[in-house]
Amino acid sequence: MGPAVVDDAPKAAGWWHLADRVGATASFLCAIHCALLPFVLTVLPLLGLGFLAGHRFERGFVMFAATLALFALAGGYRRHRRPLPLLLAVPGLLLLLLGVTWATDYSIVVHSVMVTCGGLLVASAHFVNLYIDRRHAHAEAHVHGPQCVH
Repeated sequence: MGPAVVDDAPKAAGWWHLADRVGATASFLCAIHCALLPFVLTVLPLLGLGFLAGHRFERGFVMFAATLALFALAGGYRRHRRPLPLLLAVPGLLLLLLGVTWATDYSIVVHSVMVTCGGLLVASAHFVNLYIDRRHAHAEAHVHGPQCVH
């Protein structure tokens, strides 16, 4: 008898679900941050949180969220082969990247609208990816039995 085969699929799926949850939360927080920024811009330095209004912080946060989204959503697509999360994420990521690069030279309103909409699209992509993943895992469990649940 050879060594027992260990199925790492449940562990991998758990990691991807966590990445989607973190990505959805980060994207949603980014959208809230960007939507509220014009209104709280003067208050942040008084609270010692002036760095939250800086372009450097925002760009770093967007790069983190974009990287996490690409990995989590690509992993989800490999599992369930449904393009909707990617179709939501691509324009969202473009809006985020344009918002923190090109739009910073324009009005705060243009910048805020772009990154808020981008963040909401990316957060939606994560939520849709989680939903599709759960349905896919549920369907797999019914077809192949409980040993294949992701």
